Amino acid sequence: MSAHVEIGRQGDVQIIRLNRPEKKNALTAAMYAALAEALNAANASDAIAVTVIFGQPGIFCAGNDIVDFLAASQGGAILHGFEFLKALVEFDKPLIAAADGPAVGIGTTLMFHCDLVFATPRAVLQTPFVDLGLVPEAGSSLLGPRVLGHARAFDLLVMGAPWSAEQAKEAGLVNAIVPAQELESTALQAADAISKKPREGVRLARRLLRGDPALLKTRMEEEGALFLQRVKSDEAVAAFAAFLKKSARPTL
Repeated sequence: MSAHVEIGRQGDVQIIRLNRPEKKNALTAAMYAALAEALNAANASDAIAVTVIFGQPGIFCAGNDIVDFLAASQGGAILHGFEFLKALVEFDKPLIAAADGPAVGIGTTLMFHCDLVFATPRAVLQTPFVDLGLVPEAGSSLLGPRVLGHARAFDLLVMGAPWSAEQAKEAGLVNAIVPAQELESTALQAADAISKKPREGVRLARRLLRGDPALLKTRMEEEGALFLQRVKSDEAVAAFAAFLKKSARPTL
């Protein structure tokens, strides 16, 4: 497990909390591994009915750590990220995300796998994959148009436009916008309500709503193959270097 991913319980609800605020909860290989382990363990446990993912006050998730992307471009492995994506698509229980502040890259695309998403007014969703020389991931190239329609999916996933919480709610990706001080209680109340429903009925209803996962798994494999190619491309390497150089600049 990673020290930057806290796993807890509240009754039948598993609580996952990203805890790397000094790096805006950017995910490392160790964090991806911890997230995958938590989802797989919850999937196999009769004691857990629902899982909720939180960030920290003012930040949900800044996406993949660019340092890891740069290492991957030079031959390093990014397999833990794919393990987490596999765990997401195979997760067979309700999943809730609660976002306060920026949700970048996987911070946004994981929401397509959630059954309920709550956000605060300061939540901002953005997927700068193409700007980094990459392609959308986590099955978002399939789920995005399905949930949002093509035009909105293109705006979010290709144009990389930042979306406010209101835009995301209007598009159908966010269920409700709540004040920051009410985010945790709102998400946990929803999780508790789900946990009190008949487990097998919830599981079967969720499966029917989400459809056959085979298409999603196939698309994620296609995305993954392209992602591995693109992460080593000249465009991506130049974009990573530019991002790190910009991040290293002192701020006023």
